[in-house]
Amino acid sequence: MVLARTFYRSGHAASQRRPVSFADVRRRFGFRSIAVGRWVTKEEQDLAAGFFYDALDDLMAILKGPEALLSLRGTLSFQYGIGGRPGMAAFYNPSARSFSLAKNAGPGSIAHEWFHALDHYLAQKAFSDTSSAMYASEAWLRDATPVPHPLNDLLFACFKAVMLDESGNKPSGLVIASVSTDKASGSVYYSEPVELCARAFEAFIQDASISNNFLVAGSKASQEAKLGLYPQGQQRLKISQAFTEYFSCLGRSLWGSVSVPANEKGQ
Repeated sequence: MVLARTFYRSGHAASQRRPVSFADVRRRFGFRSIAVGRWVTKEEQDLAAGFFYDALDDLMAILKGPEALLSLRGTLSFQYGIGGRPGMAAFYNPSARSFSLAKNAGPGSIAHEWFHALDHYLAQKAFSDTSSAMYASEAWLRDATPVPHPLNDLLFACFKAVMLDESGNKPSGLVIASVSTDKASGSVYYSEPVELCARAFEAFIQDASISNNFLVAGSKASQEAKLGLYPQGQQRLKISQAFTEYFSCLGRSLWGSVSVPANEKGQ
């Protein structure tokens, strides 16, 4: 349980804050809504809200973007300890534009699920002929019609770094390992573009100078990492560079579109 676990956080100057609630989380980051399961006690809520607030604060610092980026301009909802699915620590629901964390198993999954939400949000902004159910990474792989824009070019470079090798003509090492794992299990999951890119994003976040294992965990020493289901070696570095360039430019663009007092940035 969250009450019995210790979470590691380091590297961010904003390490001290007053106690917060989920209402504070919603107010600061602008989520469309936040719902908490009725089996989550008040003590658990207060503790989890603080961890979640810090995780989002760290994610915002890593991505160098404003709060509006994390709530996807107020379109994203969040659930904690509600709407669970058997065997799943967390999940993103595209029809509701909401991501959920299980009360006990969800911590460490925020980065992965948030990227699913971003990937889904960007599909109809980066491409002109996608459905509301499609994700941008899937649309890119299926050669959907791109919307010309420098930011989209940087986004596509991220997808290319995740899914293609150095030549740009063959599957990457990450894709090959994921397909192999799926074949062994008789399923198609790890090799889906949305999952490939979410795990690559996890690796990018976990390699940042800011560490928070409530935000992300498992891209280095987990069983999945040992199977090659997270990017490794030179590909991992290339992916990190691509994501850094994309989010740096996206952050500058978003900061330029919002007015935030200087003393509130990076709180």
